[in-house]
Amino acid sequence: MKYENLVFDLYGTLVDIHTETDLDIMWEKTALYYGFYGAHYTPQSFREAYLALTAAEEGAAGQDYECFPELQIERIFEKLFEEKGVSADRERLAWNAAQLFRILSIDYIRLYPGVKETLRELREEGHRLWLLSNAQRVFTAYEMEALGLTECFDGIYISSDYGCRKPDRRFFDALLTEQGIRPEEALMIGNDLQTDIAGGRNAGMKTLYIHSNLSPAEDGKAAAEKATAADYRAEGADWFEIGKRIRKICLRG
Repeated sequence: MKYENLVFDLYGTLVDIHTETDLDIMWEKTALYYGFYGAHYTPQSFREAYLALTAAEEGAAGQDYECFPELQIERIFEKLFEEKGVSADRERLAWNAAQLFRILSIDYIRLYPGVKETLRELREEGHRLWLLSNAQRVFTAYEMEALGLTECFDGIYISSDYGCRKPDRRFFDALLTEQGIRPEEALMIGNDLQTDIAGGRNAGMKTLYIHSNLSPAEDGKAAAEKATAADYRAEGADWFEIGKRIRKICLRG
């Protein structure tokens, strides 16, 4: 078996999702939730405070991590309680507020066709499956559970736990080092030419680029240059077909 370890991106690779990040209902309902616990905001003041705190946290993270920093979004929601003097059970309230905010932003979330069947078959064939996702644990761990994906992996790595994100090599190295995986034994599979493909190659891994509906659009020349950096390529997000492609890669290289 050429690649015992298969490392997957999540959103746009296994999961098809559409979110809106600035809907009125998000600010209205989340501000109402805060009011339940004595943290009184109008929708507009909540939005302004949230955006200001997010910008401040991102700036602070950038001072500590020179490449691609990642913040923990639940800290923003906790500070929004703190600014209104709420101290009791603030951590739990913030966690729940973050999840409410996320749920209100989701238009749809679903697996691409054949994802669970293909992942199950790949494990049965002897592969070890790992998730390496630029995401927030407060959102993603629960979305994976709702989609029935958690049990499909031997290990799950979420960037908010590590303070950095793909294509930062430190995030890739966290997985490789903790699991004792040599880069040449792993295939990185993802839909983003920069974060997944360039990042994976920089970490010493071979890469499979999946051009899905959520792959970032790029200028023609830049896209062509990055696409040639991928060792392998697949079009679309039919995982019954992608599974066949992975098997061929692992058998023949």
